[in-house]
Amino acid sequence: MEFSIKAQSPEKVRTGCVVVGVAEGRRLSPSAKALDAAAGQHLSRLLKQGDLSAKLGQSLLLFGVPGVAAERVLLVSTGSEKKLNDREYRTLVRSVVQTLDGTGAKDALFCLTEISVADRDEEWNLEQLILTARESSYRITRVADKQDPACTLSQVAIPASEKIKPAALATLISRCQAIANGMALTRDLGNMPPNLCTPSYLAQSAKSLGKRWKLKVEVLEQAHMEKLGMGALLAVAAGSRQPPKLIVMHYAGAAKNQKPVVLVGKGITFDTGGISLKPAPEMDEMKFDMCGAASVFGTMRAVAEMKLPINLIAVIPTCENMPDGNATRPGDIVRSMSGQTIEILNTDAEGRLILCDALTYAEKFQPDTIIDVATLTGACVIALGHEAAGLFANDDKLCEKLKAAGDYTGDRAWPMPLWEEYQDGLKTNFADMANVAGRPGGSITAASFLARFTRKMRWAHLDIAGVAYKGGKDKGATGRPVKLFCRYLIQRSGQ
Repeated sequence: MEFSIKAQSPEKVRTGCVVVGVAEGRRLSPSAKALDAAAGQHLSRLLKQGDLSAKLGQSLLLFGVPGVAAERVLLVSTGSEKKLNDREYRTLVRSVVQTLDGTGAKDALFCLTEISVADRDEEWNLEQLILTARESSYRITRVADKQDPACTLSQVAIPASEKIKPAALATLISRCQAIANGMALTRDLGNMPPNLCTPSYLAQSAKSLGKRWKLKVEVLEQAHMEKLGMGALLAVAAGSRQPPKLIVMHYAGAAKNQKPVVLVGKGITFDTGGISLKPAPEMDEMKFDMCGAASVFGTMRAVAEMKLPINLIAVIPTCENMPDGNATRPGDIVRSMSGQTIEILNTDAEGRLILCDALTYAEKFQPDTIIDVATLTGACVIALGHEAAGLFANDDKLCEKLKAAGDYTGDRAWPMPLWEEYQDGLKTNFADMANVAGRPGGSITAASFLARFTRKMRWAHLDIAGVAYKGGKDKGATGRPVKLFCRYLIQRSGQ
């Protein structure tokens, strides 16, 4: 789906459909008034008949409206409130895309940025329109000869703005497209079956991404990890025939002396739980256990396409967690790259084991900030459901900035505590720490485990177990938290 700017009055635009808003009480938006005037109050007469419900997102599709150059006019209800909230605006855009998909309209003029959203400006409206429309038009690529039909709506025009200069408007559209492209990549990787999306596949995908976007890419093999002493990561990979990889991608958009931001993404391409085997129901969804890594891929692509003036490094530990005869057992003790020893009480708490070695490795880049992202704990889903990621940080300002980025984009994260008292649950008689504590506060004790490996760094951890993918009939990766990351990095860059 491509986006462009139209400087013409809406009634004069030749397109498959013009989309305009109508509020409760037949209150026409400015563009709807322009269409109505050109049509000799044709729209007003139809609305008086009561054919358009006042419920948010309900629509009325009209053909051959007199005085209007477009083939169709879509009247969409903006509800009863004078100003929408963030969620309502996204719902509105989503309903429009779904309504037009499958019609004969291949292009359309969306006059929706003029709709009032509480505490938001026109720039936010435009950004959310593009990102929501792209999300709604996404299709999963099937491993089959027959694919689902693509969204028929392929070209969306947006009226020129009196408040945003044309050059700034074009830049904003390009930026939003880059973020949407990053989200699509994240979803594509997350949705792939685990027999195809292996650690080796991710490594090759990183090389392809590097070649396309001029990123420096390194892939560390098992022998190198053994030399580095990555005993925690290798313990997880021990039961799989798929060799583990440590993928490193470098984006250099700023001066060499500018310290980088490092993103660390959990890349378990399939998680059986290992010897601590998971129950069979919904185990297929454990292909999504690499969505942290996928979101880092998507963010790297978006940042490179936006050409942000920052330095960004991705570190992606990736392997499978399988119950082979060589697999790590509960009760085994391993030595991490940091030198700290870990008693593995539950092999299904594997994400923190691969992340701790990756976090230690990331220290070599002397980052300004390091953020890891992982589908880490089911406990986070119990705590926050499927609306917000769990946000943990050892720096209050970093926490505030990430939360603000999530609030702005709708890719929300909620701050969780990291008090030292939670460390007590990780104590063991046999090693420096255990890899799990008790059931209470499971997402917090998992983050507390990672905190032991990041005390020298400004660090945040995003537990995306509840938001990275959906189950049921809408099963699939969501592309989160690419929007959050991109907003945070754009803010950092000063653009």
